[in-house]
Amino acid sequence: MPTILGQNQYGKAENRVVKITRDGATHHIKDLNVSVALSGDMEEVHYSGSNASVLPTDTTKNTVFAFAKEHGIESAEQFGIHLARHFVTSQPAIHRARIRIEEYAWERIETSDANSKFIGADEVKHSFVRKGQETRLAQVTYDGSSWEVVSGLKDLTVMNSTNSEFWGYVKDKYTTLREAYDRILATSVSGRWRFNWTDDEQKMPNWEKSYEQVRKHMLQAFAETYSLSLQQTLYQMGSRIINNRGEIDEVRFSLPNSHHFLVDLEPFGLKNDNEVYFAADRPYGLIEATVLRDGCEPRIPVDLTNL
Repeated sequence: MPTILGQNQYGKAENRVVKITRDGATHHIKDLNVSVALSGDMEEVHYSGSNASVLPTDTTKNTVFAFAKEHGIESAEQFGIHLARHFVTSQPAIHRARIRIEEYAWERIETSDANSKFIGADEVKHSFVRKGQETRLAQVTYDGSSWEVVSGLKDLTVMNSTNSEFWGYVKDKYTTLREAYDRILATSVSGRWRFNWTDDEQKMPNWEKSYEQVRKHMLQAFAETYSLSLQQTLYQMGSRIINNRGEIDEVRFSLPNSHHFLVDLEPFGLKNDNEVYFAADRPYGLIEATVLRDGCEPRIPVDLTNL
């Protein structure tokens, strides 16, 4: 039975582009997930395999990153307009471009210099927490005589757009990673903290206030630590909680290192001065550790998914 080609399109989906705009010490973030779909005179590539009218999907990906540098990202809508117009007007065979964009909003972390170990709070204008917020967690265990309460959270996504380095590490013949002296540090925090309250109703913590304060100290430590490794940042986050919240004896974190790699824009005649990044979702480094009050034994499981 004779067949004909119906509606069709092609492109590169889910291009994760992060654009940092540096206004002196104050940074602004646009974090987009951009999907490009193109259609037009594409019958021949389907019928015979001729690519004469095909703009490679890799080129559409490169265009997204290059436009982030050349045009900036004023808004998701305006960025999509720039891209769609470019594809349709620059390629005779492309008659229609569909740009779908998801934008991930970030809020600046409010800091206080009271506990800042490395930098003054007036300088912290590069630390962010993803909007949408985290999922709060709690586990309560009771054996008839005493209680164990472990609270926590997951999916608290945070980012420092500067004040992070990674260098001086072990290198062998398989090492290709370049040392970084100014990088993005981002992670999605999963954390649990164990209370030392066991049975006295009169000394029961104010659970709501405790959660709010733990979260505050966690975020402030992340923002105010000049990080030479994600491990160092993790320890500062846990220490800040233990030192400021007497009701908590143990904190355990699981922090995936959400890698952001500088995009090479030189093939397009553009300089990437720590502005345009590719946000990679996998593989990722996973940093896990427990921070304890001195003299306490760890009781939170290493695998946080068991809670």
